[in-house]
Amino acid sequence: MASRSRKAQWVNAGVYAALAVVQLGLNPGGVAIVIAVVLLGVAAAASPLFKRKSVSRDEALASGNDVVIYHRPGCTFCIRMKAMLGLAGTKATWVDIWDDQAAAKFVRSVNDGNETVPTVVIDGTAHTNPAPSLVRDALAA
Repeated sequence: MASRSRKAQWVNAGVYAALAVVQLGLNPGGVAIVIAVVLLGVAAAASPLFKRKSVSRDEALASGNDVVIYHRPGCTFCIRMKAMLGLAGTKATWVDIWDDQAAAKFVRSVNDGNETVPTVVIDGTAHTNPAPSLVRDALAA
């Protein structure tokens, strides 16, 4: 049986793909094609096809990595973070809070009870939805 996270990724990808089809159906033309292509790109990014390797919170702590990014599928801020970090983002340790209850509990503990993501821990300090430049600089250090 697929995890909650994987199911959510496919649902989110399907919604973005459906929006692309609707966009083309309502406004067939140049700008609509560009918007549809962008929506299809977001659908691909939201799907499990391009999911970064996610580990458990315990594995993240044991890794010794100074940058740990807590995320969840379909989160537009997480998708933005992944896109803005590009290849530098592969140096971070990614933890899916929907696949790991300990990770979700940690995120709630540093965000006043909310599962606000991305929550990024840099050198032991939690940052809620930080600027991608802050994370990129930490990964470069």
